[in-house]
Amino acid sequence: MESLLWTLLPSFTAVASGLLAWFIMQSRMEVALAQQRERLAESRGALDAERSALDRALPTAMKAAEETARRQSLDNFLGELRVEQRHYTRENKMLLQNRKSLVLQERMYFRNIPLSDWIEHEVAMEEGADMGRLVQDMTIFDGSVVSIDDGQRAQKALA
Repeated sequence: MESLLWTLLPSFTAVASGLLAWFIMQSRMEVALAQQRERLAESRGALDAERSALDRALPTAMKAAEETARRQSLDNFLGELRVEQRHYTRENKMLLQNRKSLVLQERMYFRNIPLSDWIEHEVAMEEGADMGRLVQDMTIFDGSVVSIDDGQRAQKALA
């Protein structure tokens, strides 16, 4: 009986140690798996939060980009508008009096395409009047109506 005890006791101890090692390793693996799932959940939460923030910010950013593009295209269009202007004096001789008048003609261009026909204004001119000031006062397509640089205006004076 004693020999049987000495044979079974080490076997029982080995089996018990093996089971104990297996339970410990199983619990370690469960802890490692739980930590990995926790990290994965945090990563997914951060990714979802970033995606939802992007989904909210994207329409605003797209609208801003569209507005910027629209504003740039309008500025480019207005930058390519120009006004051609010409003026001359006309003398009307009636019986005893000579009447002088200033005639101003203007038309708008987009690149080389005329957008309007010649628009003509005539105003009676007095002796010694400032022709440049009269032309400036009579113009239709000035800076307040259409935003065009004065440097782009082509002015022709016909005598």
